[in-house]
Amino acid sequence: MAHPLRRSLHEHIRRWRGWVLALLAMVAVVLPAGSGGASGAPWRVGTDPTFPPFEYRNAQNGAISGFDIDLMQAIGEETGHPIQWVPLPFDGLIPALQARSVDAAISAMTITAQRSRAIDFSRPYFKAGQAIVVRANGPAYEQLAQLQGRRIAVQIGTTGALEASQVPGAKVSSFDSTPLALQELANGNADAVVSDVPAILYAIDQAKLTGLRISGEHLSTEFYGIALPMNSPITADVNRGLDALIRSGRYVDLYREWFAADPADLPERAPALDAASSPLAGLDLHVLALNLLKGAAITLMLTALSFSFGLMGGIALAVLLQAPWRLAHGLCRVYIDFFRGTPMLVQLFLIYFGLPALLQSMEVPFTINRLAAAVTALSLNVAAYLAETLRSGIESIDRGQWEAADALGLSPLERMRFVIAPQALRRVLPPLANEFITLIKDTSLAAVIGFDELFRQGQLMVATTYRAFEIYIAVALVYLLMTTTASLLFKRLEARWQLPA
Repeated sequence: MAHPLRRSLHEHIRRWRGWVLALLAMVAVVLPAGSGGASGAPWRVGTDPTFPPFEYRNAQNGAISGFDIDLMQAIGEETGHPIQWVPLPFDGLIPALQARSVDAAISAMTITAQRSRAIDFSRPYFKAGQAIVVRANGPAYEQLAQLQGRRIAVQIGTTGALEASQVPGAKVSSFDSTPLALQELANGNADAVVSDVPAILYAIDQAKLTGLRISGEHLSTEFYGIALPMNSPITADVNRGLDALIRSGRYVDLYREWFAADPADLPERAPALDAASSPLAGLDLHVLALNLLKGAAITLMLTALSFSFGLMGGIALAVLLQAPWRLAHGLCRVYIDFFRGTPMLVQLFLIYFGLPALLQSMEVPFTINRLAAAVTALSLNVAAYLAETLRSGIESIDRGQWEAADALGLSPLERMRFVIAPQALRRVLPPLANEFITLIKDTSLAAVIGFDELFRQGQLMVATTYRAFEIYIAVALVYLLMTTTASLLFKRLEARWQLPA
């Protein structure tokens, strides 16, 4: 006969074993439909939230909204995959897909033969076309051929940019978003903008850009597709989800909600893909070298001009900071604190886009070209930093030097010119060299206002060749060459100016 304690222990084991087996059975049922299998895994989807009404940042809550966003969320719901949004610049979407940093990308991306050699596309989900925007009081351009020799603003990496680049003699300026390109036109720095019709209409309406109109519309027929890495395992699921939305009528509801119209008929396959049989073209090293040399020359020009003007401004500020005038001293402090305390990118936008828009809203005819805007913004920023560097160098000179100059009967200006400044300049030469080298790299920020310096040249090549690693490593090496050369030159200058021990 079994001991009562042992019999009770066996009963408890059998009871708990039943609960454990039931729990394991529930887990086995739930896991395949949940996070354990590929069918429920989240999709990381890249998008450029600067292209309303397809994708943009909601002003009220900061969330990414738009037709593309709602469509992709619906596809995710249809296929059982949560969507994780990854904001990226438009020209960075294809490199991200090639690196498989994202699983897909939806950003009003036109299906083209050239792009299909680098990535895959879903079936088309939107029919669109290009349009030409001009100023209301300017000449009308109905066809791209009429833009020969004109200034055209575009969004980098778009089919509009590709179309504009093929216009003979056109001066094409590339911006990071269509609203910036339209602002360039509104400010009088471009003759036309080439972009997609829905984005143009929405941007003009929402941004309240008066004085603009569409002149040439539907210059081409294009289809948008969801971009995917080559041979992506989720391509079939994406197409299945999109087909289900179209069949159920949910796609039509989304389209009407965003565009207040019925969608056009969509083909199963974009016509542009029929020409995509040749392999991806190799990188032309000769073209790459020429473009990088051109960009490097512009970068060095920007650096030399900005540093020269910034140095003059910094000297003036440093001298005024030594003056006994309280008002001048206070104004200098406000200037220095503003330009050191705000990002240079904001200063570039403020001078190039903000100032002309403000003055023109006050009916003051004012425009500024991008060279003047870039040099002005960079010089003002550099002057603020150099002022503090030079001030510290001046104040480091022993007070006996000041008193000796006064004893010799030198005026304050002569004292600064012949006694204090030469010694201070020798002491601050290393930080001046650091500022010059930093400025070489900071000129890349001028790309946001359409300046084709070194970094922008690299971006433009990546947007057409999709060879991100090779091009950007070449850009980095050119920057390294310029900064290393500048460092060596300043070291030689420092050794030459070295005071004897």
